[in-house]
Amino acid sequence: MRLLVTGGAGYIGSVVARRLLDEGHRVVVVDDLSSGFADAVPRGAEFVRGTMAEAARVLAGPRRFDGVVHLAARSLIDDSVRRPERYWRGNTVETLRLLDAMLAAGVERLVFSSTAATYGQPAEVPITESAPTAPTNPYGASKLAVDKALADYTRAHPLGAVSLRYFNVAGSVGDCGERHEPETHVIPIALDVALGRRPEFSVYGDDYPTRDGTCVRDFIHVADIAEAHLAALRTVAPGEHRIYNLGNGQGFSVLEVLDAVARVTGRAVPSRAAARRPGDPPTLVAAGGLIRRELGWKPGRPDLAEMIEDAYRFHRARRG
Repeated sequence: MRLLVTGGAGYIGSVVARRLLDEGHRVVVVDDLSSGFADAVPRGAEFVRGTMAEAARVLAGPRRFDGVVHLAARSLIDDSVRRPERYWRGNTVETLRLLDAMLAAGVERLVFSSTAATYGQPAEVPITESAPTAPTNPYGASKLAVDKALADYTRAHPLGAVSLRYFNVAGSVGDCGERHEPETHVIPIALDVALGRRPEFSVYGDDYPTRDGTCVRDFIHVADIAEAHLAALRTVAPGEHRIYNLGNGQGFSVLEVLDAVARVTGRAVPSRAAARRPGDPPTLVAAGGLIRRELGWKPGRPDLAEMIEDAYRFHRARRG
């Protein structure tokens, strides 16, 4: 298939684009490089720098596309609370522009990068796809709006879509790993502390109703995320919108992650308690059974230590 991958210069997008190429697909990456890196675009993919307006132009061109994998997004929770307008425009409005371009071009397959933040503070854990959605921040709300739009678009048009609700993504694949600016994710920040590039780790909230007072999250390897995209592309069908949670079904607290980083690296990870971040739910852990039953997908690298080891190799190579 010929596929358009938005956000393919980012952390997850670059790994997904690489796997698509490995499977023999032709890939065009569109990314404005606001949070991605041109050197992360895999060899063999065509790269077009731009926003969804540029993606629409590519879709309207002479080449016929078989599908779109839409990973481009703004994804910083605390920033979304401070500047919600950037998330409603960047995540919701821009995605609607992309959907309209797909309809005009007759592109019938979409895999959408959604998020566990759509669930907000869940009443029950692990979280199933049928759980109520009540986002606690504009980031999650802007993604949920797209999920709802996809349900309507697929009912009204010859479009099929799969929304993949990621939990926390970790690890690396070769030279594709996390290098966000600014970095907000637990594992890469903890690795920077272990490597002496930051003085300490700030634990945002130590009084949550969890086993040690810190937030609990479900971590999934980025390579497993890529495999889920391939599985979704193989099964997406016009007139149908499906939602799947992507996680391991295991929850690790922030302090447990710091302990794991210290064990993997053999280095201390000094930390200090800080105020909670607005919009952070105490616990997010995926049930994950639906995608296993319907698509036959399951995590191939469920071990947290392995995710940290892969990330550690990447961080030493990139910043050592």
